[in-house]
Amino acid sequence: MPAPTQLFFPLIRNCELSRIYGTACYCHHRHLCCSSSYIPQSHLRYTPHPAYATFCRSKENWWQYTQGRRYASTPQKFYLTPPQVNSILKANEYSFKVPEFDGKNVSSVLGFDSNQLPANAPIEDRRSAATCLQTRGMLLGVFDGHAGCACSQAVSERLFYYIAVSLLPHETLLEIENAVESGRALLPILQWHKHPNDYFSKEASKLYFNSLRTYWQELIDLNTGESDDIDVKEALINAFKRLDNDISLEAQVGDPNSFLNYLVLRVAFSGATACVAHVDGVNLHVANTGDSRAMLGVQEEDGSWSAVTLSNDHNAQNESELERLKLEHPKNEAKSVVKQDRLLGLLMPFRAFGDVKFKWSIDLQKRVIESGPDQLNDNEYTKFIPPNYYTPPYLTAEPEVIYHRLRPQDKFLILATDGLWETMHRQDVVRIVGEYLTGMHHQQPIAVGGYKVTLGQMHGLLTERRAKMSSVFEDQNAATHLIRHAVGNNEFGTVDHERLSKMLSLPEELARMYRDDITIIVVQFNSHVVGAYQNQE
Repeated sequence: MPAPTQLFFPLIRNCELSRIYGTACYCHHRHLCCSSSYIPQSHLRYTPHPAYATFCRSKENWWQYTQGRRYASTPQKFYLTPPQVNSILKANEYSFKVPEFDGKNVSSVLGFDSNQLPANAPIEDRRSAATCLQTRGMLLGVFDGHAGCACSQAVSERLFYYIAVSLLPHETLLEIENAVESGRALLPILQWHKHPNDYFSKEASKLYFNSLRTYWQELIDLNTGESDDIDVKEALINAFKRLDNDISLEAQVGDPNSFLNYLVLRVAFSGATACVAHVDGVNLHVANTGDSRAMLGVQEEDGSWSAVTLSNDHNAQNESELERLKLEHPKNEAKSVVKQDRLLGLLMPFRAFGDVKFKWSIDLQKRVIESGPDQLNDNEYTKFIPPNYYTPPYLTAEPEVIYHRLRPQDKFLILATDGLWETMHRQDVVRIVGEYLTGMHHQQPIAVGGYKVTLGQMHGLLTERRAKMSSVFEDQNAATHLIRHAVGNNEFGTVDHERLSKMLSLPEELARMYRDDITIIVVQFNSHVVGAYQNQE
């Protein structure tokens, strides 16, 4: 039975973006990075605290450097050339165009562009895109990890399988199970669209396959086959919850293989948010767990662009989330369940995969840690119990699912981790992508807001516009073009190469002080196909 395993798993917050004045001084805020251990809490998924400093390890790698490194107080000039900037921006870009059949594209998706720009080393964001081969539809998602990249990696390579299986009719599930049982070859259920650098954990593929098989066996038992009507919203919710449950169960059971045992524990003790879109014809479902976002770009009759939000942030700024948390716990915990806008005073997102420190009982945590490998025992975070931890679980991976029926004026969908939304307003994001995709670049008069602009400054703005127009044609990828703006925009909304160069040349231990990892997928819709669906009805 090892062959089917390979078929399913192929071997293949508001951050302060302060401008760096005058020169690219690596020590912009001396009180933040040279001698003090102070770090702005708004930059961290977890609040730094002596008792659990290692809790923040990977996303805040630079924290340890503040204790041991000293930076030169003399300003250092270092500018990247435009080719060097482009090389950095384009290193992780990927594009996919949906093929046409018989000269006619029958998909509502024309294709997508994606890209990532790291701030952490290694990057903790992940992305995934795949076409469902046994059903109609395309899946796309962004995943934002914290306390390491282990959980976001696992979710990025596993969640789509759980969703695809949840969408399969009873008869197809039976065919798959019979084929596995008899050792026959299986047709794959997903066609992945991956960048060459995107990783799949080959070592864990058998473990992941066995958990997935158990899931579809239970779906077969629960469904008698009398009706094959699939509720997409319910399927998405079940897939999210089941994968999170399997992540937790695998960590509790452990594995005789010491490497796999440590891997499943790392996945469970780290965490990840997820924002996933399923597009099938004119039916668009967005399932969101955490604080990444989905934004729809709509072109109005006058050619202008408007942004329609298709997800809600699950954090302290969401009143309904605050109310949900308080209702799920006793009244005497009302003041402690969320403190300083964080779950139990620690975690920014209120929904996430993994993060078993916020889900397991204290006894279970102690038992797993004591029986786990020595590396886990050496991690101070795993021993730490969150304060006011009385009635777990405090965290859920259950997604909020929003449905939207596509219209011809719905031109594109943007999925992005919070690293983008911390730097740009949603309306600016949609406008920039809309103008890029339609080729209507910089035809409007320059807007300077309330600034007093001299003739020399206006000349500079016009020069920047000309340079920006050339950069538009340099970017063959909408996500890359958006990242260029997110990192390099100045107060006039134009890309400032000097600023872009400075931000991209920050050493990795300082980059996280100015921005988060950024991961973006831009999905372009086929308006003709969407319109044809409407006409048929």
